[in-house]
Amino acid sequence: MVADDKASRTANIFDVARLAGVSHQTVSRVLNNMPNVRPATRARVEQAIAQLRYSPSPAARALVTRRTRTIGLVTPGTVDYGPTSIATNFNFAARAARYNVDAISSPQSDVAPVRAAIDGLLKQRVDAIVLVVVDTEVLAAVQALEIDVPIVAAATSARPHPRLVAIDQYRGARGAVRHLLEAGYDTVRHIAGPARNPDAVERIRGWREEIAAARAQSTPVVHGDWSAASGYRIASEADLSPGEGIFVANDHMAIGVLSALRERGLRVPEDIGVVGFDDVPEAAYVYPSLTTVRQDFAALGEILMQKVLLLVEEPDTVTESTPLPTRLVVRASAPLAR
Repeated sequence: MVADDKASRTANIFDVARLAGVSHQTVSRVLNNMPNVRPATRARVEQAIAQLRYSPSPAARALVTRRTRTIGLVTPGTVDYGPTSIATNFNFAARAARYNVDAISSPQSDVAPVRAAIDGLLKQRVDAIVLVVVDTEVLAAVQALEIDVPIVAAATSARPHPRLVAIDQYRGARGAVRHLLEAGYDTVRHIAGPARNPDAVERIRGWREEIAAARAQSTPVVHGDWSAASGYRIASEADLSPGEGIFVANDHMAIGVLSALRERGLRVPEDIGVVGFDDVPEAAYVYPSLTTVRQDFAALGEILMQKVLLLVEEPDTVTESTPLPTRLVVRASAPLAR
């Protein structure tokens, strides 16, 4: 009769706890599918939930668990393929884990707008904050932050950190340069991304160390801005000679490079080899099709979410993550044999 009386009004988590003979914290663990609940206890709680027709509102759940099941996401506000892909795949992973995402785009030319975005998300009582970081100074500032919720960054660094999740830009770059040298090109130039972009910094490091290991001739790094226009401009102005390879820090710049080389009468891959980075959808359909380094953004989104869940549920167990490997996709712009 007591259960019927409770079912006739809107039940709350405390009603479920009383009927199941457990604490409201145990009910919360069952609702959030957390571990460390005995099967018999879980079954008793689930039976009470069904009997009372209990459906927790987000506000009630937040009041009891002090969690909103919402994650704040700070993105750089660009349309560049990498950051956009990371944000998209993180959203997919969060929804699969039954979390909402509150996203804010913030320019990352300096730290202040990013900190303002974080402060705004904290006022919304998010459970954690994820940042897609495209500036080395912002990354350093984020790593130094001490706030009341877990914070995770999708960013590359030569120094691993428990709150960083990344794809291995360094080894991906070394593999791209090694491929061009093994394909018979005398040396490999590098058209890099912006100087303060963490991915660009690690790709430069990989290019430089692979060139040194092969004892090939080094050339100065030239920085682009990730756009096809910047790749086109740099390749139009460069003093190029047949027999060289060009490692371009992303595919969109590489597409611009291919266009400039064609206008200059330099054949790809016969005269110049070109390798990009990202494997954007267009890479297989330009002419010649682009050899490139593929990044697994779907896996990165899932690992970001796993890291967030660990930091929320079991922060003492969190350790450094191994960067995800890349894969070289060989196409016509730099085949193994010319």
